[in-house]
Amino acid sequence: MRSLPCHPGPRVSGAAAAAAATTATATAGAITGAIAAVLLMVASAVVFAPAVTPAAAADGAPDRNFTIKDPRITESSGLAASRAHPGVYWTHNDSGYGPQIYAVDSRTGETVATLTLEGIGKPRDVEAISMGPDGNVYVGDIGDNLNGTWDHVWIYRFPEPKELQDATVRATQFTVKYADGPRDAESMMVDPTTGRVYIASKNENGGGLYEGPAKLTSSGTNIFRRIDDVPWVTDGAFSPDGKELVLRSYFSARAYAWQNGRLGTERRVSAPFQRQAESVTYTADGKALMFGTEGEESGVVRVELDKDTGGDSSSGGNSPSGGGSSSSGGGGDGGTADGAGDGGDQGNATLGAIIVIGGAALVFAFKRKRRKD
Repeated sequence: MRSLPCHPGPRVSGAAAAAAATTATATAGAITGAIAAVLLMVASAVVFAPAVTPAAAADGAPDRNFTIKDPRITESSGLAASRAHPGVYWTHNDSGYGPQIYAVDSRTGETVATLTLEGIGKPRDVEAISMGPDGNVYVGDIGDNLNGTWDHVWIYRFPEPKELQDATVRATQFTVKYADGPRDAESMMVDPTTGRVYIASKNENGGGLYEGPAKLTSSGTNIFRRIDDVPWVTDGAFSPDGKELVLRSYFSARAYAWQNGRLGTERRVSAPFQRQAESVTYTADGKALMFGTEGEESGVVRVELDKDTGGDSSSGGNSPSGGGSSSSGGGGDGGTADGAGDGGDQGNATLGAIIVIGGAALVFAFKRKRRKD
């Protein structure tokens, strides 16, 4: 690093120089103390802020806020509403776990069936799950913790069971490659009208939406081709009628009109603040979105959609309502990303404000210290 040039300045006496040095040291110490205080404030807010998670629906109604109670499910990374069993949601763990798929009842938050997949290799990084119009469940082993270095990934498919009970089920394995090289991805969606599979990749600059072949083959490689650009996303879902595609990220969600297999008009969708926003699915009736997160006893939060247009339930955006979304019904993991949360979500909103203010204070302090130096 090239040092800054030294410029001669006015001479001062030794006493004045010492006084100036003492003042500078004190100022630097005060700024350092302020920085430490801000860091402590932010760290305390992050560590000690109460984690608000939704409880199971108090009235026993399905498709409301609920908490996944199964201690085995610590990294719920995908969510799909069952078509055969109302109020039941399929989920799975992230990387490093076995070939287990869990059916969770939204009325209680309890696991009502555990399916162990056979006929496939060892799962590598399972990130997504989706229902197909053929009555099958599709599981996306599409993650890549090495930032897009696997030369292929997999999709597993198995029939949704008619009865909910623990069982071993035979799945079909499909090998997937991207036409433009390896990609990291966490989002896989099955078009409910055509049955075509789509994957959304992610990286620091956004991602791409990839289209699979009209029909997957288990005897060869399925090439997925990029058809559009998308933001960084952690999950996505088609509406049950196939007219809309929702993509979520850690802090927001957007809905796209789905027309002839391509993205159309885009609009904002309210998304709850969650510890690690990982999953989204429509309810089976298409009236709401269910947002999930990772962690032990992770919460799933319902966000109501407009019944007529599928759009925002108010001029300000969707509201996380729908029966179990109020704080009295258990609350959520936080407010909504656009400020549409209710009273029980103010803690996380405050936390967000503290972090933002803390970050701004740090920047200001560092700049001021640099000018003094």
